[in-house]
Amino acid sequence: MAHAHRRDGQAEVGGLNAVCLLVAGVLRASLPATDFTLAWQHSVEKTRWEERYRIDGDRLMLDRARIQGLGAGMEPPADARLVDGWWVWEPGVELSELRITLSAFTRDYDVCWQDRCESLATLARAAPTSNQAVTLRPCVR
Repeated sequence: MAHAHRRDGQAEVGGLNAVCLLVAGVLRASLPATDFTLAWQHSVEKTRWEERYRIDGDRLMLDRARIQGLGAGMEPPADARLVDGWWVWEPGVELSELRITLSAFTRDYDVCWQDRCESLATLARAAPTSNQAVTLRPCVR
C-alpha cells in the first residue's frame, strides 16, 4: 500500500482509515484498519486484558474492554457483565492518541486487526525491553 509521509510524522494511507504507530515521532508502521484490539497480560495477576479501539475521524474511540478475571487493579466498572468467563464493558472513551511503553518487566502487547495479530514491538520495530514509548493514533486521510 502506498504511503505519503508528511513532516509531522503522520502518513496519508491511500484514502483509507488506518492506525499509525510512531516511536519518537517517527512513523514505524501503519495498519490499514478502522479498528484494532490491544491485548496484554496483567503484570501481577497474569490474566488477559483486551481493549478494542475504532477510528472516529481523527480520534480513537475505546468502545469495548474485557478482562479474563479479577484481581489487583483489575476491577471492572459496575456496568460490566460476565460473558463466557470475561468481564466485558463499553467504556466510550475518546482519545487523540494512545501511548504505550515497551517494558523489560512485562510481556509485550498484542495488536490485532483484520483477523491478524502481531506484537507491538515487532510492528514498531523496537526491542520489547527497550522502554520506548509507542504512540498509536489515526493516520491522516
